[in-house]
Amino acid sequence: MLNHKGYIGSVEFDDEDEAFHGKVIGIRDVVNFQGISVEELKKAFIDSVEDYLEFCAERGEEPEKPYSGKFVLRLSEKGHRLISTATQLSNKSLNESR
Repeated sequence: MLNHKGYIGSVEFDDEDEAFHGKVIGIRDVVNFQGISVEELKKAFIDSVEDYLEFCAERGEEPEKPYSGKFVLRLSEKGHRLISTATQLSNKSLNESR
């Protein structure tokens, strides 16, 4: 796993091509990279992330952030009520990040 500016790269080795292929995970946009050596792969990953950020800036768009901090969870009505009641009794909100 590779990490640059919070973007995570997933890597696989292709035995047929004898090369590493990777992609940035955690975003909907497609950002790929590849390399023959580990050093080349790391450089290609960093370059791809930087190219993605530059491309977004040129278009005046905000780049996708790898993780927003939101986590959606489906609960039963009873589970939702129990958690909501517990947070209200402790003077907190379900949306507090603590």
